[in-house]
Amino acid sequence: MKIAVISFSRSGYALGEALHAGLIKEGHEVTTYTKSKYTKMVLDESQLDIDAKTIRNVKQFAKPVDESIGAWTSLRFQNSDALIFIGACGIAVRAIAPYVKDKKKDPAVVVVDEQGNYAISLLSGHIGGANALTLDVSRITGAKPVITTATDINEKFAVDVFAKRNGFYISDMGLAKDVSAALVAGKEVGFYSDFPWIGELPEGLKIAHEDEERPELGIAITSSYLEHPFVHTLYLVPRVITLGLGCRKDTAKEEIQNAVRKACDEQLIPTVAMEQVVSIDLKKDEPGILEYCRERNLPFITYTKEELAQVEGKFTKSEFVESITGLDNVCERSAVKGSEDGRLIVRKHAENGVTVALAMKKWSVEFE
Repeated sequence: MKIAVISFSRSGYALGEALHAGLIKEGHEVTTYTKSKYTKMVLDESQLDIDAKTIRNVKQFAKPVDESIGAWTSLRFQNSDALIFIGACGIAVRAIAPYVKDKKKDPAVVVVDEQGNYAISLLSGHIGGANALTLDVSRITGAKPVITTATDINEKFAVDVFAKRNGFYISDMGLAKDVSAALVAGKEVGFYSDFPWIGELPEGLKIAHEDEERPELGIAITSSYLEHPFVHTLYLVPRVITLGLGCRKDTAKEEIQNAVRKACDEQLIPTVAMEQVVSIDLKKDEPGILEYCRERNLPFITYTKEELAQVEGKFTKSEFVESITGLDNVCERSAVKGSEDGRLIVRKHAENGVTVALAMKKWSVEFE
């Protein structure tokens, strides 16, 4: 996690030094700032559970902040995963207020009083990770963690935390809130999954059996919107699908996008279910594919002809493709290869010189 820490006083600066060293030890990327003139404080390592080697390896602590807190916060909201304010809650609230937009995208915000008595999860407790970061801060400083999210204080299943841990796309944040509210109120929430799961189903979730009455509200873990197991279905979509592509040279990104969309429409597969795009290495510099992947932040992986020839299975043959690449099929073979010998869920779909295939890897849901 990329964390920005800011302090406003002598004691706050000293605590910032401690957090800087401790959070780095926890594996975070940390940059520390101060609006205080006290930028040359010496960290008293004897008061902290941090080894001296870790402290010596920290080359720089707080950078002075010359701009306003609002301007500093605006930039940190754009380039940080989390902000830690060492000072009064009021300072943090006023600083972040203009920039709070979307709980799916807002960074985590934690406030620690300058004496290190309390660490407060202020914003994006679940999806942003503020609750988990608050616990990290508490371990480092000895502060008492203050976490107010209802599912946490009632020790209930938190669907947004579960989704983040498993890398799910949450289809509807309003329904996610309804799921949490139902569980906190002691109501049953339905559970449906296209995938096997590891661990015990959390308390409050009821498996959706065909021959039994189902709750109106439920969670569906699936890579397709074909199924609608509950009246109000919250879809949690894992990234488990590999997109195999082939195309004519210099095919426009728009043509690729259109072909992918039509291939996905066959099974109502949302593009958020894709984890990567794959093809033959002849296409490694194809501008349209590269632009398509860049816009969606998807890795583009290519394989040699020899690698794809070794993929086992029955594939849709094309004499034209074979004359160009030396293989009877590129999109299906590469999709299966990329999914680690997963199963084809959409065979070759051709559209304006673009060929598309989708394969799903073997995968399981994990409950703690």
